[in-house]
Amino acid sequence: MHTKIKEYRNKQHLTQDQLAQKVGVRRETIIYLEQGKYIPSLKLAHDVSQILKVKIEKLFIF
Repeated sequence: MHTKIKEYRNKQHLTQDQLAQKVGVRRETIIYLEQGKYIPSLKLAHDVSQILKVKIEKLFIF
């Protein structure tokens, strides 16, 4: 899986830690998401997309 989380997170001027706090996960989870090593639940994918103001389809490429 490939993600564009880092790209959109940087556009919002958010650190990995800030994004993690906003969606209620650990920073390591954001790191793994950005590296494509973790497939999120639908809820987590939705929460991340809401914070980053982008559709889920643009964030996660399967």
